Amino acid sequence: MDVYRLVIAEPGWGATEIAQKLGLTEPETRSALDRLARLSMLYCAGGAADVAAISPEVGLAAHIRRREAEILGQQRELAAIEAYTAELTAVYGAQRARHGNQGMELLEGVNEVRAYLSEVVRNARGELRAFLPGGAQSPEALEASRPLDEWSLLAGVRLRTVYLDSVRNDRATTEYAHWLAELGGEIRTVPSLPLRMLIADRSTALLPLDPEDSRAGAVVLRAPGVIDALLALFDLVWEEAAPLGAVRQQSTERPSQQELELLRLLERGLTDEVAGRKLGLSLRTTRRMMSGICSRLGARSRFEVGVLAERAGWL
Repeated sequence: MDVYRLVIAEPGWGATEIAQKLGLTEPETRSALDRLARLSMLYCAGGAADVAAISPEVGLAAHIRRREAEILGQQRELAAIEAYTAELTAVYGAQRARHGNQGMELLEGVNEVRAYLSEVVRNARGELRAFLPGGAQSPEALEASRPLDEWSLLAGVRLRTVYLDSVRNDRATTEYAHWLAELGGEIRTVPSLPLRMLIADRSTALLPLDPEDSRAGAVVLRAPGVIDALLALFDLVWEEAAPLGAVRQQSTERPSQQELELLRLLERGLTDEVAGRKLGLSLRTTRRMMSGICSRLGARSRFEVGVLAERAGWL
């Protein structure tokens, strides 16, 4: 810009005079003059020693038109790429919805989940592992499970299922579990379970979309890393679980595993109703259990229960 101003202010000056005035070298000055000439802002009649300024309106107009044409071409190219991307995205989405991807597949609604569950169980060849929270199973659920479980065991599939401790108090569920054990199924129980889950042949897992609403659908997972994590979770719970036929030893001093889990849930701020639902217990049973804990600790309030339970080393 300073070079252009000097060309305007000092007609007849060449590169040597401009360089001396601006404190530049002659090569730097000649390079600046060449750039101005390429922008049509400078007229060189006989080299750098004889230059004249051209009005920017005239000189830059051609440059501006060239840049506008370049930008317009780039915009058209970008629009074409965007249209092609949208087309490919639509094709990809349609194929993914039809076949699912390699790591995850969504199942919508109870009927679709049940149909897929039946398919997975009948295709299993090695083992089936399951978490079944929710406490006592309904007669309808037990009858729906019977043919699938029988099919698996007769086909030589190892079947391991973890229920909540609370099912020990439900006759229909315990009778079903004993029937399953007679066929070779392995049944254990724990105070609480993290979620409902089925893992088939160490390669496919079925989990609910919403742990609180089994009717919302399910997700099928096949990614090896995710399956390994779920298998590790199952193994941890299985090792802590008690066989259904075993009698849990309960000291009059120490709380049972179920009571400890209730205290932990209430400590997290859950209400009696929500904590009981996670343990598969009715609200009445939950409150009766809590009353027994208060009595053994000599607590007169919920806050005091937490304090005394920590002092006793329960939590």
